[in-house]
Parts: sequence; C-alpha cells; structure tokens
Amino acid sequence: MSDSDLACGNVDNADTYFGLRVASVFIIWVCGTSGTLFPVLARRSSWLHVPKSLFEFAKYFGSGVIIATAFIHLLDPATYELTSSCLSPAWQEYPYALALCMLSIMSIFILELVAFRWGTSRLQKLGINHDPHGHNVGGHAAHGPEGSPSELTKSVDDIEEQGPNHKMRGHLDDSAAAQIIGIAILEFGVLFHSVLIGLTLAVDDGFKILFVVIIFHQTFEGLGLGSRLAYIRLPPRYNFVPVVASFIYGISTPIGIAVGLGIRSTYNPGSTTASIVSGVLDSLSAGVLIYTGLVELLAHEFLFNKETINSSNGKLAYAIGSMLLGCAIMALLGKWA
Repeated sequence: MSDSDLACGNVDNADTYFGLRVASVFIIWVCGTSGTLFPVLARRSSWLHVPKSLFEFAKYFGSGVIIATAFIHLLDPATYELTSSCLSPAWQEYPYALALCMLSIMSIFILELVAFRWGTSRLQKLGINHDPHGHNVGGHAAHGPEGSPSELTKSVDDIEEQGPNHKMRGHLDDSAAAQIIGIAILEFGVLFHSVLIGLTLAVDDGFKILFVVIIFHQTFEGLGLGSRLAYIRLPPRYNFVPVVASFIYGISTPIGIAVGLGIRSTYNPGSTTASIVSGVLDSLSAGVLIYTGLVELLAHEFLFNKETINSSNGKLAYAIGSMLLGCAIMALLGKWA
C-alpha cells in the first residue's frame, strides 16, 4: 500500500476544545435559525415595522449569497474532493464534479419545464391566461417566475375568502404545491452542504477560526434563504411551510456537528468514501443553486420583472449593489470555509 493510501486511511481527528465543540451545536443552531427565520417572521409582523427597503436589501443580498455559495462553497470543494489523490486514477481522467453539476442544472430545468407546461395547461382549462415568464406581472420571484399562479389574477387571501367551492380552489392547490416543491429544491441545495461543514467543524484541527467563519457563513446563508422564503405567497393554511423550512435549515449544521462528534474516533473526512460522497453531493447541490441563483433569482428579478425594469436608476443600482455585496461577502468567507 502506498504512503498516500495510508494517509487517506488514517484517522487523526483533533479532540481539543471539546466543550466548545459541543456548545457550537447550539450556538450555530441559534444563529442559523435566527438568520433564516427573521425575514419570514418580520414580513408577517405588524409590530416590527421593518422598512420595505430593508426587505428589498435582504432579498437581493440573499440572491448574491446563494450564487456565491454555489460557486465558491460547493462547486470548488466538489472539484477538489473528486480529484483527491485518495481516489483511483479514473477519477482524475474526467471532470466529474462539473459533469454532475451540469446534470443537476439540466435536470432541474427539465423538471421545471414539464411542471410549467402541465400547470399552464391546467390554468388554461380554468380560463386563466398564464405567462410563464412573468412578463405581464410585477410580482416577486421566490423559486419560480414572478408570474406564479398565486399572483395572476388577485391575491391569495382574496380568493381564499370566497369559500372552499370557488373555481380557483384547485388552481390554488396547484400553485401551493408548486411553490412548496420550489422551497424543497432550494433547501436541497443548501442542506447537504450545511451537514457536511458541520461534520468538518466537529473534527477539524483549526476549530476556533473555522467556528467563527461558519457562524457568519450560516447566518448569511440563512438570511439569503429566509429572504426568499419571506416573499413566497401561499394560501393561509400553508403559511407554516416557510417557518418549517427555516427550522430545517437551522438544524442541519448542528446535526452534522453532533454526528461528527459522535463518530470522531472513526470518521476520516479525507478518506476515499468521504471524498466521493461529499464531492457528489456538493456537485449536485451546486447545480441546484446555480440554476436557482442565475435563472430563478437574477433573470426573473432583474430581466423579467416589470417592476424592476421600470424602476429608477437609483433603485436598480441599489438592488444590484445589494446583490453584489451578498455575493462578495459570501465569496470572501470561502477563503476560510
């Protein structure tokens, strides 16, 4: 067996700062959950009185965070993991990380295309003209175009008030299902990554620096996710979905830390199996967030959103600046985590 094989098989995880590592489970849980939950609850609250400009900042800032997460925190590590010297030479002969990322992007695109064609057909049977690109609608995208069915004619709340037998009932159910699936896709793109960095934090030698960086990482990423969840329009009976999604995100990294602490005597983050699993998951997650960030967020917020197109130069510059700031901060955190 070669020296590199021996190195890949060794388990020499640090056991320093064990008490702080345990405390990090709860600290990161609070930071991640708070960052995600605050935009969701603030937008629904009447007593917080959060200015609309702050919500706009959080929304565009979150778009930048999601894009930087895809490229810097997922795709780059995936490339490194799937070209590790611990893997067989066959892994070095093809850019598997990029191929898996592309596969993920195309899969999401095809699934969404099929869903929109099916949904548009359903809407036409109800006598509703649906522009799938949202060109005629000035709403906000969450995961999906601005012209989401819940915003095509009148607000969800107004329609709900017309009773359970209203002809739009099936339409609302379809819209809610589509948006909930969108939430699940967006969460998929960040959850595996969050669990994996939790595993790393539990056993890494440079714990203190990584701990501080991950606190900021999870808070900013949570803010990015939460700002998207806050703008999703759902019927009142589905209002719990964004809140549940926020808690699921908040607990993901603590779960990774707890698992890492539990198996720290046997877990080897540099092993062949760990490199393949984390590399594949990071590649697929990167594809999800690249598609979400570039197509669903940037394209539909800036190019297809009538409100943005017709806004003043100052408001547009504010939106772009907020997005670039989120992208820059998250990209900078990639230097350490």
